[in-house]
Amino acid sequence: MTTQRIATALSLIGALFIIYVGLSYLIAPVTTASGFGLPAWPDGDAAAFLNLKGVRDTVSGLLLIALLAARQRFALGIVTLVIALIPLGDMITVLSWHGSTAAAFGVHGFTAALVALTGVLLLLERRTVATDRPTTIEPNPVTA
Repeated sequence: MTTQRIATALSLIGALFIIYVGLSYLIAPVTTASGFGLPAWPDGDAAAFLNLKGVRDTVSGLLLIALLAARQRFALGIVTLVIALIPLGDMITVLSWHGSTAAAFGVHGFTAALVALTGVLLLLERRTVATDRPTTIEPNPVTA
């Protein structure tokens, strides 16, 4: 399997997964929140903050799909590396608020690493394509 196919598969799987997570936070925010890793969640009107996470995650996934569909693979690689900061920030937040260490590293840390790996693979595609081009100069048929 080529790097391009692996990067495409990881991009698509990651985008669909984060859209699923986002929609889960929009549809059943309190139920979904328990898996995030924090020790407590807002309740009452403050629970609306969980919907913000749902919107953030859904839009992040849609952005990845839009770039993939537009065949903007280099831009997708850059954006994917930037998006890797979201689960990294989530991991730091869970650890800072004395949440589940297992969720912090196992969910958020692993996700950050996988998203960053995907971004690197997408950026390496361009380098691989550039180095695969022939370096010889063909003679001009008019002057030869």
